[in-house]
Amino acid sequence: MSQDSDTRPALRHKGAEIAVALILMAFGALIAFDSVRIGARWIADGPQTGYFPLYISLLLCAVSAVNLALALRMKPEANRTFVQRGQLKLVLSVLVPAAVFVGVISWTGLYLAASLFVAFFMYRLGGYPWWKAASGGVGTGVVLFLLFEIWFLVPLPKGPLERALGVG
Repeated sequence: MSQDSDTRPALRHKGAEIAVALILMAFGALIAFDSVRIGARWIADGPQTGYFPLYISLLLCAVSAVNLALALRMKPEANRTFVQRGQLKLVLSVLVPAAVFVGVISWTGLYLAASLFVAFFMYRLGGYPWWKAASGGVGTGVVLFLLFEIWFLVPLPKGPLERALGVG
């Protein structure tokens, strides 16, 4: 890929403003729905659990609607580049593996997931040879286990590997 394609806009300000406004509106609507579900009225002994979250979420939705309207009315000269393709690639090269790491913890356990995460970053982004990346990943998993399970006595999520080794 050429250098020119990395400096082309991946997202402009208008698109970013619209996306953030819609995401915040969706969160606000979800919180409002759940607040009503758990109870959002004022009763004899005070507010129910969802009373204050409901009003905060309605405020969030209203402010997001204003931001959405302003974004839709944005003048073309104000719609500058928000992020370039090359910049977005760098962000995604960290964000995607981090999201995968969080997603696999429930299946693999924290220690295996952390070991694979560190090894991946060392090999892919750090440029280390595979054997150094693998040993760094394994070392990280062992240190985390010793630190949390043995020293602090804090059990962290275990996966099938830890259970098979008798540490889960």
